[in-house]
Amino acid sequence: MGEQVIGVIGGSGLYEMEGLSDVRSVAVETPFGAPSDEFITGVLDGVRMVFLPRHGRGHRLLPSEVNYRANIYGMKKLGVTRIISVSAVGSMKEEIAPGHIVIPDQFIDRTNATRANTFFGNGLVAHVQFADPVCAELSEHLFEAAKAAGAIVHGGGTYLCMEGPAFSTRAESNLYRSFGVSIIGMTNIPEAKLAREAEICYGVIALATDYDCWHESHDDVSVDAILGIMKQNVVMAKSIIGQVVKRIGADSSCSCSSALTYAIITDRAAVSAEARQRLDLIIGKYL
Repeated sequence: MGEQVIGVIGGSGLYEMEGLSDVRSVAVETPFGAPSDEFITGVLDGVRMVFLPRHGRGHRLLPSEVNYRANIYGMKKLGVTRIISVSAVGSMKEEIAPGHIVIPDQFIDRTNATRANTFFGNGLVAHVQFADPVCAELSEHLFEAAKAAGAIVHGGGTYLCMEGPAFSTRAESNLYRSFGVSIIGMTNIPEAKLAREAEICYGVIALATDYDCWHESHDDVSVDAILGIMKQNVVMAKSIIGQVVKRIGADSSCSCSSALTYAIITDRAAVSAEARQRLDLIIGKYL
């Protein structure tokens, strides 16, 4: 697999990690517009790291406004081989209490069609396998790292991605609970889909901040409560990232890095020069 480079997409404070050296800010241009912010690069325990605040520094972007394609393309351009998504979520199960960590292994997409969710189209058709939407190997590393960091962690579970920015109605929250989902959030789709298309391993550290609004014995979700728990969770997320960097080797047995092997449907002779140039970083080795 070559050199491993770990990308972290999450809050703007995650790159302020103890032990991170050679810290630089890098602006990246992409064919899909500007990423959420400049990328922060550094070295942690000998491993190259790339951090990106998903909503921009100062939290300027709604989940619907995040340029997911530019963010993932930028990670690819900087050589990232594995992405760790750090996300605040609502808990949809009693046993997942605020402050707990979930490493989900499935998604349900309830976002609207306004989010660009593929690099393909405009003359180039590809369909990636997405039955197992996260990298099982990376997720196992995250689970073990969370335990080592002292977190109360739940391995597996379904993340329902809603559009937002408003939180759920009580009726919606109970409907989603009937689906059997574990957590609810607003950002991991289409991020996970694009990471698969870019052949980058993707795993999630989901930080439970609240019980959404379904839990009658708890207050309805409030921004104040979420921010308080998020501050605690950022400290835990940094600890988990520090642990996982020590556990991940350069070699991987997963199939994420070859996700496009049989995915491109368009006849190679029919792929336009413009499409080849736009997506050379992602599909060049197949053309």
